[in-house]
Amino acid sequence: MRPPHRRSVLSRLDPLLRICLVPAALLPGGIAAAGPAPSARQSIAIVEVTVVDPESTRRSTPRTVLIEDGRIHAVVEPRKAVIPDDALQVDGRGRYLIPGLVDLHVHLFNLASKRPPNDWTFPLFVANGVTAVREMSTNAEGLMQVRRWNDALERGEIVAPRIVAAGIAVGGTSPDAAVAAVDAAADAGADFIKVFSELPQAQWQAVLAEASRRGLPVVGHVPAQVALRAAAAAGQHDNEHLMQAVEACSSVEDTLIAGRAAGGETLSPGRLDADLRQAARHFDAQRCHRVGAAVAAAGQVQIPTLVLPYTEAEGKAAALANDPRWIYLRADERLRWQRAQAALTADDQALFRERWSALRRIAAVLRRERVVLMAGTDTPMPGVYPGHSLHEELELLVAAGLSPREALRAATVLPARFLGMDADSGAIAVGRRADLVLLDADPTRDIRNTRRIRAVVLDGRLLTRDALDALLADAERLP
Repeated sequence: MRPPHRRSVLSRLDPLLRICLVPAALLPGGIAAAGPAPSARQSIAIVEVTVVDPESTRRSTPRTVLIEDGRIHAVVEPRKAVIPDDALQVDGRGRYLIPGLVDLHVHLFNLASKRPPNDWTFPLFVANGVTAVREMSTNAEGLMQVRRWNDALERGEIVAPRIVAAGIAVGGTSPDAAVAAVDAAADAGADFIKVFSELPQAQWQAVLAEASRRGLPVVGHVPAQVALRAAAAAGQHDNEHLMQAVEACSSVEDTLIAGRAAGGETLSPGRLDADLRQAARHFDAQRCHRVGAAVAAAGQVQIPTLVLPYTEAEGKAAALANDPRWIYLRADERLRWQRAQAALTADDQALFRERWSALRRIAAVLRRERVVLMAGTDTPMPGVYPGHSLHEELELLVAAGLSPREALRAATVLPARFLGMDADSGAIAVGRRADLVLLDADPTRDIRNTRRIRAVVLDGRLLTRDALDALLADAERLP
């Protein structure tokens, strides 16, 4: 339960949802001014804008994008556009329109600590153009909360990203127990089954079989007792954080996996850290290319969450209060980050640096072997700020060898396809959901331009720069 003194995110954000935009008026700055307003979806015309298609390498000529009832109604040459008299007109000249961004790895629930859900993250996601997220680990009660949040977004009662999928993590002391856990998650309505590194191989195999029978994908960590290539071949749909990739790209993988399979202390965190360090010091480039080719052939996608190991290796969480984004964290989250930082040792920091050195090389190899890489961040892990971190992840993907357009695909088209939602989202096309981001500069030339947000269309409702700034100001006042 939420403490009685804390307002809910619905009540906290409600005034900001009443955003009234002057109909059919192009004001200075190119977007109508904000004021007190309706929660109903709006008729919107984004005029003479460059539409960015992450799938195409061709540069678009200016288009007018018409939005009605939360959907894209037309994408046409400006001279052919028929703009309704009551439409909100947005000047898109010299600007770029991209699909709303997706963060495929977030945590909105605090199951272990029993703290309130991380609904404080919602304005930070939206203000950064993240209009959809995948919740990676909740429970049956959390799934009901996810549905309530999505329903409230549909009704225009909250400003929040759409939660496009939510899963439950399963385990068990035996294969039969693992099967029962999968069935319980499926009965609760989970969109996927998540597995963690500690899951023994026998239970993992039972999870794969039962999840397949129940029609649910298995995602998450490749377990420590399983080789990356074996997990891909067996049908684990995705791998988060490049788990087991450092081992797979080393000359000692077989020895490490065999040792872990013996059980007992082999799965302790200390043992896994020692294994990771040993694997990082025995990097084998040729083996890594073979692994990448095998993973690509099997169709397993990787969600590397590079921003997390990068942040840890760079020590970016060390001076937390000096980061200008620190003010946006809820008080209990600040305390969690501070405690996590205080607990780190010099050996931890050295391991972070070794791991990041290996992961950045591995990400580049996987890209060259055409492994599908998609954008996720693991926010709000310490130092990984909601919304902001998605832009950092895109920049790190480009540093790994993706083109800016490919990085955009990793946060738009590919997530929609992976989640089976590509008929509804991921591109700017007639009939798709109107979740859009208007930018002041071309992200296909410089991926850092995804940060230059002029406006966001969230479920067919226009949030101007002023409205987005108001969201951030409200988040800054959060207790």
